[in-house]
Amino acid sequence: MASEPDAARPSGSHMLQSTEEPQRLLRAWQLAVLRFAVTLDEPDRLNVVALATELDRLGGRRELDDTLHFFRRSFSKLCAAIHGQQQNADATLDGFFSQIEEPRLRLAFAAAIGMTHSAPVTPGVRSKLRADLFKGLTARRPVSL
Repeated sequence: MASEPDAARPSGSHMLQSTEEPQRLLRAWQLAVLRFAVTLDEPDRLNVVALATELDRLGGRRELDDTLHFFRRSFSKLCAAIHGQQQNADATLDGFFSQIEEPRLRLAFAAAIGMTHSAPVTPGVRSKLRADLFKGLTARRPVSL
């Protein structure tokens, strides 16, 4: 009995693993969307669809004709927006952008699609303005054209 992997693992660890798996799969999906946004290749698109299918199955239903296709529908909209084939493409891309929690992934996605958002400043991380910043420097004369 001790040789079984689940028997040796404490029950709390099994619960932790079950909650981490969807997070890892969601991050893999977001990375796959990023890769597709960069390459626009069909194999990368199919990879995103496969991951979306897995995420859609996490809801507990396993039938192929399941009516819950959130991630597949989301990617379909994203795909059209990335290709510029959607009227509200910016809103779709902004929505996906705002849902990415990982800052590096968010910035990489913005760069991949040419988004010109500035990175949000986290509260309390402001540069301090110093009154003596230019102290000791000689003043320049304005240049006339």
